[in-house]
Amino acid sequence: MRPLAIIGTGCTPVGRFQSRPNAPEQSLDHEIMAGVIRQAVADAGVEKSDIGAMIFALERDYLRQRYFCTFMANYLRLPMDGMVMEVVGNGMTAGMAFDMACNEVALGRCRVALAAGLNMETAVPTPRHLDTMIRHTGDVDFQTIFGMTPISWYAFDAARYQHEFKVERRTLASVAVKNRAHAGLNPIAQYRAAITVDDVLAQKMVVEPLGLYEVPPRSDGAACIVIADAEFAAALGKPYVLIRGRGFHHEGVHQMSELPNDMIAFNAAIKAGQQAFGEAGIGVGDLDLAEIYSPCTITEVLAAEALGLVRRGQGADAAAAGELQLGGRLPVNTSGGCLSRGHPPFATGLYGFVELFDQLTGRAGLRQVKDAELALSANELGNYNAALIHILQAAA
Repeated sequence: MRPLAIIGTGCTPVGRFQSRPNAPEQSLDHEIMAGVIRQAVADAGVEKSDIGAMIFALERDYLRQRYFCTFMANYLRLPMDGMVMEVVGNGMTAGMAFDMACNEVALGRCRVALAAGLNMETAVPTPRHLDTMIRHTGDVDFQTIFGMTPISWYAFDAARYQHEFKVERRTLASVAVKNRAHAGLNPIAQYRAAITVDDVLAQKMVVEPLGLYEVPPRSDGAACIVIADAEFAAALGKPYVLIRGRGFHHEGVHQMSELPNDMIAFNAAIKAGQQAFGEAGIGVGDLDLAEIYSPCTITEVLAAEALGLVRRGQGADAAAAGELQLGGRLPVNTSGGCLSRGHPPFATGLYGFVELFDQLTGRAGLRQVKDAELALSANELGNYNAALIHILQAAA
């Protein structure tokens, strides 16, 4: 297996770009995606002829174009010997696209591969969007009929966490404040205006105990990551990022388990994190920052605990104490995360890699983590029923 590297990235800002069907002017999905791919390839400093594979996050069914990956290969006039394909895995979809693109390079099928994804959803009527979310949640015959949404199970997590560890809601709300402060320094973030804990607590409730600022917004966005073998990356003569370790675990549960379990343990993240740290040959204490796929405040807390970034039951307190913010012990979600950078779900995981590439190549601007060398990326499926973890390292 070849050593791997990230050599370039491209993305749109996160926001609202999707056009309504009857709008007089239309945003074209393929033109947005093509611009992002061109941006990433230019950032990598490679030629079009170098690209040997292209793995897309499956487009949501809100897009008009089907088989989007092959459409893009045609639109870009991009013949390839490696795979041209789409993958899907709910919130992990973009992370899986990255992982599969890595496989194409690691297995020697090409020297350069693209992982790309586009998510458009902000012009979709709320009832249609809600119906889609409900049908993603649990067993359609025995659980979906009760109207559960992903935010509902995260709310269950929050209620259980507050009960078990005697954590006040305002302490949990500090995660949203931290992420908004980070997003204020990120030019591609969807929401950048500063907020306070009191602002968070003043918002309308979405699902008890999570209010508007504690759950993700509707977001559009597109991102592309360029992956190459490390030898190819070194020959380019520019900064790049090595992929040091990788871990994955699926606990055999579809979103919500009908069996008694510790719903806030996030066992998949524990096991995948151990694999990734072991393969990288480092410990948690060696990390300089982490970018965690976390749609809600509670998700970031529980994932950080499962990955060993903080002790169990202390994640919310650590955020409130400033340990996980820029300048703290271990900055988490310096991009602003799902809550404030924004959350275009089937592209979100790629935005995490964009942020870590910027941090590890020293181009994160005002949110730069000083001397950042080692970072962790976490992607999830369901209620962290599956976790995909990567350890990244800066390279000259």
